[in-house]
Amino acid sequence: MSIPPFIDKMKEAALYPLYSTGISVLQVNVGKTCNLACKHCHVEAGPGRPESMSRETMSHCLEVLANNPIGTLDITGGAPELNPHLPWFIASAAALGKKVMVRTNLTVLEQPEYQHLPELYAQHKVEIVASLPYYTERDTDRQRGSGVFRSAITVLQKLNSLGYGQWELRLTLVYNPGGAFLPPNQKAVEADFKRELGRRYGIVFDELFTLTNVPVGRFLKFLQETGNLAGYRERLAKAFNPAAAANVMCRNLISVGWDGTLYDCDFNQMLGLACNRGVPNHIKDFDFERLRQREIVLADHCYACTAGAGSSCGGAIVSN
Repeated sequence: MSIPPFIDKMKEAALYPLYSTGISVLQVNVGKTCNLACKHCHVEAGPGRPESMSRETMSHCLEVLANNPIGTLDITGGAPELNPHLPWFIASAAALGKKVMVRTNLTVLEQPEYQHLPELYAQHKVEIVASLPYYTERDTDRQRGSGVFRSAITVLQKLNSLGYGQWELRLTLVYNPGGAFLPPNQKAVEADFKRELGRRYGIVFDELFTLTNVPVGRFLKFLQETGNLAGYRERLAKAFNPAAAANVMCRNLISVGWDGTLYDCDFNQMLGLACNRGVPNHIKDFDFERLRQREIVLADHCYACTAGAGSSCGGAIVSN
């Protein structure tokens, strides 16, 4: 069964064309290199990916942060820790008075050459957003590989010992469904994770985000290989929620690729759909006034962010 074009649904909701309402977050993908090769990864990151942001491109990002009213630097990858310039990038952004977030898979922080980074994160009050497929070893390792869960638990316990999830150092976990279905109620999943991780391992954290898997990258290949692509797309389209669509993350965020190209979101980045409609599309040409009211590039994969409670880098968009 074919689904209606996403743009048609946005027109019905009186939301097309969709425009940015400002830029409060600069999300920077510092590379596609990763120590893991997760089955659901939309970035298709892994140990064999060489793409890594240069210090020069990071300098352009810092110039943008210094000269514009953008309060948050959201660093992602791959595994951001594998970019050799990350400590300098974090320290420089923190010195500008910006809130800094790092999205981590946790396990990389157990490797000897990166074990010092949790202390650096704590020093600069970096908010850690850590992906953890589930609170059980079997389900986590099935998605990410043998031994990943135990490694993640060890790192979470270290982060707790530094004050993360307990005082002013924020620790957020991220949950993605393991299959071709929408995530359950965010607050319910958060309660389950807090109860089980606390009871089993003494781990505490501030909140949990649920993210809907977007049919892009390895997750798209998974859907194709399992014969679930058409059904999943139909499920997303049927769950279209105008309230979620009106508040999608691309309206107050701009995404920077490892080479400095500008995108409306991380998923558009993976599809090569750069900012257009007459606005700059590289960080070195950044123009806040033009970009903060840009028309956003939409396509059918956007159904994922607007289904049900919605999905963003900050978790669910509306109450379930």
